[in-house]
Amino acid sequence: MKIGFISMPLTGHINPMIALARKLQSRGHDIVFIGVPDVGPYVLSAGLNFVSYCEEELPVGSSAGILAPAAKLHGMETTRWTIQGAGRAMFQLASQHLPRVIAETGVEALVLDTIHMYLEVVPISLGIPYAHVWAILNIDFSGTTLPSVVSGRYEDTSDARTRNIEELKKSKNAFFGIVQDLAAEYAERAGLKFEWSVPSETISRKAAAVVSQTPKEFDLPGIPWPSNFHYAGPFFDVAGREIVPFPWEKLDGRPLVYASLGTLVNGMVSIYETILAAVGPISEIQVVLAKGNNIELHELGSIPPNVIVVDTAPQLELLERSALCITHAGLNTALESLALGVPMVAIPIGYDQFGVAIRIAYHGVGEVLEVDNLTVDGLHALIRKLLDTPAYREKAQYFMRLIAKRHGLDIAAETIERAFEHAMENRLLDPSRVCPAPS
Repeated sequence: MKIGFISMPLTGHINPMIALARKLQSRGHDIVFIGVPDVGPYVLSAGLNFVSYCEEELPVGSSAGILAPAAKLHGMETTRWTIQGAGRAMFQLASQHLPRVIAETGVEALVLDTIHMYLEVVPISLGIPYAHVWAILNIDFSGTTLPSVVSGRYEDTSDARTRNIEELKKSKNAFFGIVQDLAAEYAERAGLKFEWSVPSETISRKAAAVVSQTPKEFDLPGIPWPSNFHYAGPFFDVAGREIVPFPWEKLDGRPLVYASLGTLVNGMVSIYETILAAVGPISEIQVVLAKGNNIELHELGSIPPNVIVVDTAPQLELLERSALCITHAGLNTALESLALGVPMVAIPIGYDQFGVAIRIAYHGVGEVLEVDNLTVDGLHALIRKLLDTPAYREKAQYFMRLIAKRHGLDIAAETIERAFEHAMENRLLDPSRVCPAPS
């Protein structure tokens, strides 16, 4: 089967999507990765075919500029700004070009990054099956738990569920509606009708499969997922990643703490300053701080002698050596930490990081500090607590053993493969399901 993959041009989305694409390719499928030009280098270095679109509208290097302002934001404003800017632009460009690319490449089915919001209206209009992948933490549309973009804590009470539903309504109006009007226009031109008041309409009711790289055991209990939803586990594929240089000779054997705020919302200098001030007095540890590309080294001020600062880092290799991870609670960093048995201090900044942080605390694999409550003394105390309390590492190692046995990438590939085979059989039996693309 010829399968197309489409991801938002974000490292935390591209890496797991590439891993899944490579796995399906190894199972004999013809894979083509479709995306804006900036996705190309990642895909090609992983040995996959790449077809770009919107070369004129978004030439190489332009994605970073569109997303750069998000680096300085935090809280709900981060999500709102990103969807208002990048989300709308990416939908407009993809929906305009994707029908042509699908026709030219002969793609028979699509695997979509769920956060490429509402792009599924394109394969629906073309009558081809699609699957969604939650590269980030899956959003609970039932109200059983808080939406993953909202900060808080897990409570299993009727009052909490009422609050969750209210937060879900707010999230729908604040976030989904930003792109929904464009999707509704596209659907109308294609003669499609959806219940747009239901945020999960085109996901849970239309997709051949919805696959999350979150292990079921790391999620919160009791969420009534639809029948096409499948937990898998982390999509790890080291061979498919770019090699990142690192001064390994500077590591001196002290217990290692790895600190990173990811690749997108990593431009708040105050957070880095707090981390540096908190770890500096703990001379018995060594710290690697990956600062990203949105701030300059001189902005950080004095660097403690026990800290190595780099722009980017070989994260998996460093986590293998680490006793603790200080993280923004991005899902990929959290899952990689768990896969290597490393407890975490989570400082969620935006997006799904709030939901990941809730789960880190709920499962006892770390502790959480909100940005608005972040202090040097508070962070210092939590670092000491996690390093001195074996229970956190024991909990993290439970997930390490679980993830090692689970083989999430194999589960995801098999699930999508079966779903597409079933969808193709049904499509052959019911040709009326094929709809013309909107002109």
